[in-house]
Amino acid sequence: MDATAARNTCIVSGGVKSKAESGKFPLTAWEVAAAGGVVLGFVFGLVGVYLTLPASDYSFLKLPRSLEDLQLLRDNLETYTSDYTIQVLVGYCLVYIFMQTFMIPGTVFMSLLAGALFGVFKGVALVVFTATAGASSCFFLSKLIGRPLVFSLWPDKLTFFQAQVAKRRERLLNYMLFLRVTPTLPNTFINVASPIVDVPYHIFLLATVIGLTPAAFVTVRAGIALGELQSVGDLYDFQSLATLFLIGVVSVTPTLIGSKSK
Repeated sequence: MDATAARNTCIVSGGVKSKAESGKFPLTAWEVAAAGGVVLGFVFGLVGVYLTLPASDYSFLKLPRSLEDLQLLRDNLETYTSDYTIQVLVGYCLVYIFMQTFMIPGTVFMSLLAGALFGVFKGVALVVFTATAGASSCFFLSKLIGRPLVFSLWPDKLTFFQAQVAKRRERLLNYMLFLRVTPTLPNTFINVASPIVDVPYHIFLLATVIGLTPAAFVTVRAGIALGELQSVGDLYDFQSLATLFLIGVVSVTPTLIGSKSK
């Protein structure tokens, strides 16, 4: 075990114990203030977008939590997308990045919306950009203030992730790609835990851009036929799941071969 791995192991074991035993809120006042400042930045951006739109009834503007919510949002935004393209794009990006930054569920609906409003190619580019930007924002915010929160919420997952990263350090990109295209660990956890276990940002970035593209394509393509979806489960048929699994196996194969050769 190298010095980095040893340091992380000590930090994980010690940090989990102290936070779990104390029972106190894991963030300090300064850390809460920093997170609050980020939230205010997103709020000001959305208010700026809202103020540039014409006076109208915008009660339909809310985070979609079901396919019915999403269809209503799509129907109302289609006109604005053609007349106020920049505002819709900026607003979409701010909302998606905010959700990714603070691990708010529902980005799958935003990906479907991108397909419904912008088509496959523009939609995939938009989703990959916003998902990567949001993941990066979460990465750096976690690097700044996230350590006690992750220790408190996911001690077991963090220990597992840290051990796997230390073991696969030489072929870390392949392992991170594998995580991105398979459900081994949730993407939200990967975003917030990666800086804590010393995953280099350039590897995190490449794995995010490349690894999220296949799933983004599947979801955005489904958004074009939004009216035909009966549930979110219809997104991933056997062929889609098999393709994603195959990509995951191919991405992690060099890591497995390298570990066996040693």
